[in-house]
Amino acid sequence: MSAAALLSELRRRDIQVRIVGSELRCSAPAGALTPELRAQLQRHKNDVLELLSSAQAAAAQSHALVPLQRGGSRVPIYGVPGHNGDVFCYRALARALGSEQPFFGLQPPGLAGERRPFARVEDLAAYFAGQIRASGEQGPCIVAGFCAGGTVAFELARELARGGTAVRFLALFGAPYPVYFARRTELWSRLARQVERLGRHGRKLAAQSWHERQRYLAAELDERRARLDAERQRAADPVLARRALVERTTLSAVRRYRPRLFDGRVKLFLPGVQWQRSGVSALRWCALAAHAETYFGPDSADGADMLLEGHAGAFAALFRSAYGEPQ
Repeated sequence: MSAAALLSELRRRDIQVRIVGSELRCSAPAGALTPELRAQLQRHKNDVLELLSSAQAAAAQSHALVPLQRGGSRVPIYGVPGHNGDVFCYRALARALGSEQPFFGLQPPGLAGERRPFARVEDLAAYFAGQIRASGEQGPCIVAGFCAGGTVAFELARELARGGTAVRFLALFGAPYPVYFARRTELWSRLARQVERLGRHGRKLAAQSWHERQRYLAAELDERRARLDAERQRAADPVLARRALVERTTLSAVRRYRPRLFDGRVKLFLPGVQWQRSGVSALRWCALAAHAETYFGPDSADGADMLLEGHAGAFAALFRSAYGEPQ
C-alpha cells in the first residue's frame, strides 16, 4: 500500500493524520485505528510525512480552493462557479447545507492576474484536480458545477476519477449542455431578446400620449447612455477587465468542449420544468453518465437566481435528498 492509498484509507475511516514537529499524530474514532493500520503508518512514516508536508506547502500557495464552509465531517463538496469565476455563487447554498458540510469553491486562474486563464476545459479541470490533490484530499468527494461551470465540473469529475479519487457524485446546478453556448445559439437568443424588447417598447408607446412617448424615449436614451458609461468603466477597471477575460475565455472553452462518457453518478438540479424548455438541453448530460437523476426546484426559480438566498434552502433540501444519507 502506497502512502497516498494509506492516507485515503485512513480518511475513509474518519482517521485524521497531522504533522506535529517531525512526528505524526492521529485522531480516530474508537476502534478505527487497528493494529494493522498502526503498523502500516509506522512502515510508511517517512513517505507520509513527506506527502503531508508537500500537500500543506502546495495548499498554502493555492489560490484555487476557497473555503465557503471549512468544518464538518461529511464528504467535501468542490464547486466550480459559472463562467465569471465567482465562487461566492455557492455561499447561500453552503450556508443552507449546514456546518457539517465542508464546501470549497474552485476559483479559476486569471482573476488575480497571476496568469492567463485556461483556454481548454480539459486544462482547467486538470488544474482544479491538481489543486484538490495538493490540498491533501485523497478520499471521496462531491463535485458541483453551476451554469457554464457545469461543463468544467463534468470534466473535473472524470479527471479525478481517472486519477483514483472517488467521486461520490457530480451535482450540476442549472448547467446547460455545451451546445447551448454555441455562437449560433447565442445569436438566436440575443435576437429573440431583442424582438421581445422591441415588442414590449412598442406596446408601451402605443398606449401613451405624444408627450408621454417623448418622456419615455428620453428615459430609454438616458438608460442606454448609462449602460455605455458602465461598460467603459468596466473596461478601464483592471479587476473587472480580468474578470471579463476569464468570462470570455471560459465560454470559448466550453463551446469547443465535447463531453465524453462519465462512469459515475450525475445528479441534475434544475430551476424548474419551464427552464428546461428554454433550449438549455440540460438533460443531455444524463446520456453520458452511468447513472443519472434529475431534481426540479421551484418554478419561481431561474438559472440566474437558483442558488441565491431566496431559493438556496429549497435546493439544499433537494441536495440532501439526492445525497441519500441522513444530513
